[in-house]
Amino acid sequence: MNVTLKDVALRAGVSRSAVSRTFTDGASVSAKMRQKVERAARELGYHPNALASSLTTGRTKLIGLISNNFHNPIFLQVFDLFTRGLQDRGLRPLLVNLTDETDPEKSVRMVRQYSVDGVIVASSTLSPDFAKAFKEAGIPVVHSFGRHTTSPKVHVVGIDNVECGRMAARELIACGYTDVAFLGGPESATSTQDRYTGFTTEIARHSGIKLRYSFAKAYSFDAGRDEMTRLLKDQSAMAQAYFCGDDVLTIGVLSALQHAGKKVPEDIGLIGLNDMEMARWENIDLSTIHQPISQIVSSSIELVVSMLDEPDRYPEARLFPCRVVRRGTLPEV
Repeated sequence: MNVTLKDVALRAGVSRSAVSRTFTDGASVSAKMRQKVERAARELGYHPNALASSLTTGRTKLIGLISNNFHNPIFLQVFDLFTRGLQDRGLRPLLVNLTDETDPEKSVRMVRQYSVDGVIVASSTLSPDFAKAFKEAGIPVVHSFGRHTTSPKVHVVGIDNVECGRMAARELIACGYTDVAFLGGPESATSTQDRYTGFTTEIARHSGIKLRYSFAKAYSFDAGRDEMTRLLKDQSAMAQAYFCGDDVLTIGVLSALQHAGKKVPEDIGLIGLNDMEMARWENIDLSTIHQPISQIVSSSIELVVSMLDEPDRYPEARLFPCRVVRRGTLPEV
């Protein structure tokens, strides 16, 4: 049978409320009482019930971790860092899948059923309205990998996607390409829009550079492969090099090119974005733009934890710099 709080109280010779206070963060209990209760708990093998203690404290310690792109392997790293980081803070992540969800209010209702203490929206494709809806519902929220703005409505932690687009354009131009293309993820995603804006703006600053663009249906391997397969049907539509808005998308593009007998980078150059672990694999060896995911995750956790005690904290935008990682899908300069 499970050992109960009452059993510990009897063994320690104290009241049940004394046992409850001992295992409640911030509750007042003397050192002598704590020692007596903890000894009894160890002897009986008692472990406090986290859900029961939430009824006393009014806090569940649940943090909703929300995303919508579970097909992208980069989120295995993201979820690993978030779940371990939250657990290290004594919090419990509640993973919520919003794939194909378009109604922010429905998401708020879903999360409220679990009485979460806060929410982290971990997505570069969900609309800013999702994070804003949680704030309006009175739930502390941080938007990780969200769209950068100088006057955020909620806490936003991420990168400057416009600058990443510029970086990719400068890298392709430095390689000597005169016919380049942007192959983005879903056109509705703010990350796609911003990377496209940065890329095309930088290309426009250089004369004699031909620009092409197209969009895949998702940030996924299959979507990248399908879009490049479509482009390959008309060789006149092919550019010399592509900036693909995401590593897994780029790997799909690479697969389609190799299947068509094209050599990379001899025939066509590629650069992605994220620097996911797979990009470093020898058979892929992808040139890409490194996104500092671990710093973004750590900063997001720091913000959501601070909001548990200060829910009205003024929203801020935290921006982390990226860098180009040159590998085998671009020629040597």
